[in-house]
Amino acid sequence: MATQILMPALSPTMEEGTLAKWLVKEGDTVSSGDILAEIETDKATMEFEAVDEGVIGKILVAEGTSGVKVNDPIAVLLEEGEDASAAEAAEAPAAAPAPEAKAEAAPAKAESKPAAPAPAAPQGSDGKRIFASPLARRIAADKGVDLASISGSGPKGRIVKVDVEAAQGGAAAAPAGSSAAAPAQAAAPAPAAAPTVSASTIAKMYEGREYEEIALDGMRKTIAARLTEAKQTIPHFYLRRSVKLDALMKFRSQLNKQLEGRGVKLSVNDFIIKACALALQAVPDANAVWAGDRVFKLKPSDVAVAVAIDGGLFTPVLKDAESKSLSTLSAEMKDLATRARDRKLAPHEYQGGSFAISNLGMFGIENFDAVINPPHGAILAVGAGIKQPVVNAEGEIEVATVMSMTLSVDHRVIDGALGAELLKAICENLENPMLMLA
Repeated sequence: MATQILMPALSPTMEEGTLAKWLVKEGDTVSSGDILAEIETDKATMEFEAVDEGVIGKILVAEGTSGVKVNDPIAVLLEEGEDASAAEAAEAPAAAPAPEAKAEAAPAKAESKPAAPAPAAPQGSDGKRIFASPLARRIAADKGVDLASISGSGPKGRIVKVDVEAAQGGAAAAPAGSSAAAPAQAAAPAPAAAPTVSASTIAKMYEGREYEEIALDGMRKTIAARLTEAKQTIPHFYLRRSVKLDALMKFRSQLNKQLEGRGVKLSVNDFIIKACALALQAVPDANAVWAGDRVFKLKPSDVAVAVAIDGGLFTPVLKDAESKSLSTLSAEMKDLATRARDRKLAPHEYQGGSFAISNLGMFGIENFDAVINPPHGAILAVGAGIKQPVVNAEGEIEVATVMSMTLSVDHRVIDGALGAELLKAICENLENPMLMLA
């Protein structure tokens, strides 16, 4: 049975993408796991794998096509032995549901048999489409297995042959995320749309002035949409503290001398990542994210770090940062930052986390307020270390390197006192850097 290959959702937020390059052509035989195409999302270029075996019968979307919606057909896959006519049948869009038959409609002749309907994509009890391979659907139909009761193990949770066979034998358990196990998440009311001014109206304001018009790419559109949503829907509040860096700078210099032979050079940002990760463990109630109608409190410290790239930014996530050494965090951060700038990160490398760091100190920025990246509970804005006079514990004036930090907090997740406790823990870690190695 011919089946359509659909534009994949390569991340939870992906709505459309660019079919950058086909790696197969019509007539090619493919197996599950073979790379079919390269897809450009708003964040990266990723490979798209086949989930079934068969022959590429027809390519429906040419490479280089942008704005391809998720779940739009992009090609037709034939089973062995099927010809091009099957591809043409699969290519045809599904007919719209027929209106209810009227009483006066002429009945069909008694001797004629109604045409067998095309197999519909299976749906769950909530009406949502269930994604399953053609082979899995056929086996399920033959064996009387309800696809809605199966948890898929294929790419993006797609149900494949082995899942149906396991369910038939009674080995498959009910999916952990089924509607029976958890109530449906309440949909948050959409914020009122801000009045927008058209590009043509703006252009009239600059008639006679020289300017360059730059079209928005997918990344810039996503950044604009997400940050607008964040500022409109997240009740931000801000906590500010200054931290003395002298002890950290001295300790960092000593460590770098010892690590020089291994080719390791720790940055101040590496210490900040570690300080935040340990603070989230010390104040576990602040290690949380907003999940619509509930809060998820995380156990590990998964810390995201903003990385500026050409035309936008990434926030790769350092998983389990509390348990990693400074040298490991440093190497991992360098690798993630390099691949972020090349747009080579996989979705799991920039999704998740509960807390983020944005450091503009290298540009001489002394302080700023960062926008929370949902669903994170907080983000730390880090400024430059500036030499300035301070009063020490003995009441004497001395010169110290002082860094300003601002914690932007989601008040739905973290209240004021809890946020203050978290920021205090971060500062104490930075001012006592040797304790971070204990």
